[in-house]
Amino acid sequence: MAKYTDAVCRLCRRESQKLFLKGDRCYSGKCAMERKRGQFPPGAHAQGRGRKPTEYSLQLREKQKVRRMYGVLEKQFRNYFTTASRQRGMTGENLLRLLERRLDNVVFRLGFAASRAEARQMVTHGHITLNGKRVDIPSYLVEVGEVITFKESSRGNNRVKELTEALRDRQAPAWLSVDTAKASGTVLALPNREDIQAPIEEHLIVEKYSR
Repeated sequence: MAKYTDAVCRLCRRESQKLFLKGDRCYSGKCAMERKRGQFPPGAHAQGRGRKPTEYSLQLREKQKVRRMYGVLEKQFRNYFTTASRQRGMTGENLLRLLERRLDNVVFRLGFAASRAEARQMVTHGHITLNGKRVDIPSYLVEVGEVITFKESSRGNNRVKELTEALRDRQAPAWLSVDTAKASGTVLALPNREDIQAPIEEHLIVEKYSR
C-alpha cells in the first residue's frame, strides 16, 4: 500500500501549522515549527512566495491539512467525503466524524499512542484488541460501546509499558472513556463537532469537492 515516506515535519511547514505528527517531539523545542525555518513552507523558493492565496488554494490546503493530519491517502479521503455526503446532516461534520471514528485515531485519542502514525503501527502490528478480539485494520470505524485495549501478550512490551504509565497524564475527549488501571478505553458516544478541537474549517473542504 502506498504511504508517505518523506520527513513529516515538511508537512507541518507546508500547512504553516503544527499537525502533531511526531508525538512528544511536537511539544518540544525540537519541533521544526519552533525553529526559524518553520516560518516558511519547504522548498528552495518558498520564502519568495508572496502572492495572495486564491479561493481554490485555500480549499486545497484545508483538504490537504486534514488528510495529512489523519494520515489517509487521497482516494481514501475522497471515499470518506462521498460517504459523508450521503449521510444525514452537514457533510463537513459527517466527514470529521468518520475520520475521528477510525480505530487508529481512537487509539491515539485514548493515549495508547503518542501520534496517529504510532497508533496505526500499534494496530497493524496486532497490539490492539477490540472487544477482546485482535483487529489489525487502522481504518475500522468504531461503534458505541466497543472496548479498546492492548493485547494481553503485548503488555510486556517496553513501549506499551511507557504508554500505559503515561495514561494518567492524558485526557481523552468526552465521547471516550479511559480506565487507566486496566489500560482500556470505551466508546461512549459518536463524536460531535464540539469534541473535535483541531482548527479545521471543514466548509472549505465541502466547497472544494462541490466545484
